[in-house]
Amino acid sequence: MRSSYPPEDVEILLKDITGLVQPLENQEREKYIQQGVHYSEMLPCEHAPSEAYLKTFFDALERYAPLTARAVGILAEKIFQEKGENTVLVSLARAGTPIGILLKRYLEKRHHVIIQHYTISIIRGRGIDRNAVDYILDRHAPESIQFVDGWTGKGAIQKTLLEAMQDYPAIDPLLAVLSDPAHIAGKCGTYEDFLIASSCLNSTVSGLISRTFYRKDIIRKTDFHGAMYYQEFEQIDLTEKFLTEIEKYFDFSLLPVSESPPSADAAAETRTIAETFGMEDINLVKPGIGEATRVLLRRIPWKILVHSLEDTAHLGHIYQLAAEKNIPVEVYPLQCYRACGLIRHLADQ
Repeated sequence: MRSSYPPEDVEILLKDITGLVQPLENQEREKYIQQGVHYSEMLPCEHAPSEAYLKTFFDALERYAPLTARAVGILAEKIFQEKGENTVLVSLARAGTPIGILLKRYLEKRHHVIIQHYTISIIRGRGIDRNAVDYILDRHAPESIQFVDGWTGKGAIQKTLLEAMQDYPAIDPLLAVLSDPAHIAGKCGTYEDFLIASSCLNSTVSGLISRTFYRKDIIRKTDFHGAMYYQEFEQIDLTEKFLTEIEKYFDFSLLPVSESPPSADAAAETRTIAETFGMEDINLVKPGIGEATRVLLRRIPWKILVHSLEDTAHLGHIYQLAAEKNIPVEVYPLQCYRACGLIRHLADQ
């Protein structure tokens, strides 16, 4: 699988399907998704971000690099305390991959060890890439494996992972994430719903790799799940820029932090949002900064809920995207999250 990640940072267990699948624009993909076609059977057309939006990305990166680096350090120490020098990081493509790289770089510099890092596909409603898991188990002890993602939204991927790992009982099924506002991960850097700048962009901050793909006419039984490489964005790739900017703020004096999750019930909050806005399909409710950003980038949004219109520090990129796409932003009394994306039910149009 081609990517712009340095090969020493990650072994990518994906099949390169570049040129085999025609990406679709968001409106067309959304129509198919809501008609029952699984999202993993299509790939989105990605577009170069506007100059105004890129400015918000760089502002967010500069503002939140220290907090992101601190979350990386805290999470890395928690992982190392449990797994030790034999830690094997398995990040979930694609949002987990840059986080896995940051964890690897931190652990190797802090503890003077060599950390193996793989990235594999997991797809809601389709499960984990079993060929990739088996590939890793042929090389490493199951108890050394730590799954990594960027953040938690509603927890759909954690649920999918729990279900998949029933067939691999020796592997820890709980995620390690930087931000866990849903209060469901096994390890986190913080429970705060903060802005991880990599969530602001698509492939241009993710090694120029698409989201993962699974369709039986292209992905055979012996294949890894697929992804495509966006060669056309090589001149505007910001993957290494994101990684090195966070890395500058690593603090190797950090110790594992033990904190209790907030008392607010994230799952109940999501259900209440769905009821309040008359949304029967909970999958169309996407809580959290990262998920709300994805809605604006990859889906057809109905509206964006925010805890405050004044929170430009965390939500400035969301305001910018919403303005560019003419999507209403509405204040809602969010407790666990700073933002929530609501996807338009196309049958209601």
